[in-house]
Amino acid sequence: MSRIAENLTQVRQQLRKSAENAQRNTADITLLAVSKTRPADDLRIAYQSDQRHFGENYLQESLDKINELSDLAIVWHFIGPLQSNKTKAVAENFAWVHTIDRLKIAQRLSKQRPSDLAPLNICIQVNISEEESKSGCLPSELTQLAQDISQLPNISLRGLMAIPKATDDPAEQLAAFAKMKSLQLELQALHPHLDTLSMGMSGDMDAAVSQGATIVRIGTAIFGKRDPKSPT
Repeated sequence: MSRIAENLTQVRQQLRKSAENAQRNTADITLLAVSKTRPADDLRIAYQSDQRHFGENYLQESLDKINELSDLAIVWHFIGPLQSNKTKAVAENFAWVHTIDRLKIAQRLSKQRPSDLAPLNICIQVNISEEESKSGCLPSELTQLAQDISQLPNISLRGLMAIPKATDDPAEQLAAFAKMKSLQLELQALHPHLDTLSMGMSGDMDAAVSQGATIVRIGTAIFGKRDPKSPT
C-alpha cells in the first residue's frame, strides 16, 4: 500500500471517529483532498484509493492537472481566492467554488458557466473570525449576499465556507464553528436548500464535524508536507 493510501485510511478513520462522537453518519460528510502543489500522479494514487473530491487553489496548476487526469471521474473544487480574470476558466472546469465573497464574482461565474454543464455549486466564504487578513464576507453582510446570489442562473448556492482563526483551544474552535452553524440555520429559513458547511481541517476537524460540517478539507495529512508555492 502506498503512503498516500495509508494516509487516506488514517484520515478516514479519524473522520469516522469524529462523526461517531457527534452522532452523525460519516456518509453525510465529504472528505475533500486539498491537492494544491501536488503532482498529478499523487492525485491518481489517491483516486485509486477511492478519493473522488479534490480541492485546488492555483488556477493554472489546477488546469494542467484537470487536463492530465481527464480520464478520471474527479469532482474538482476551487478553494482559492478567485479574481475576475480567472472566473471563466473556473466556470468551465470546476464543479464547486468555495470562496465567493462578493456578488461580482458570482455574477461572472453565472454568465460564464457553459450551458451544457450542471449548475456550478457555490459556497459563500464567511470571515467568521472577522480577521482583517482573511477573505470572506462579514456575517452581517451574509443575508443580502445570499439573496442576491440565489437569484442568478447557472449556479447553485449550496452553503457556507469558513476558515476560522487558527487556534489549538478546543473551546475557541467549537465557538467559531457553532457561529457558522447558526448562520446556516438562519439562511435555511430563507433558502431551505442550503445543505453545505465547508469547514474544518486536520487540526480542528472534530470541532467542525460536531457543529455540522458537511465538507472537511484535508491536505498535508493525506499527501504529506508540501513545498511552498506562489499562487498563479
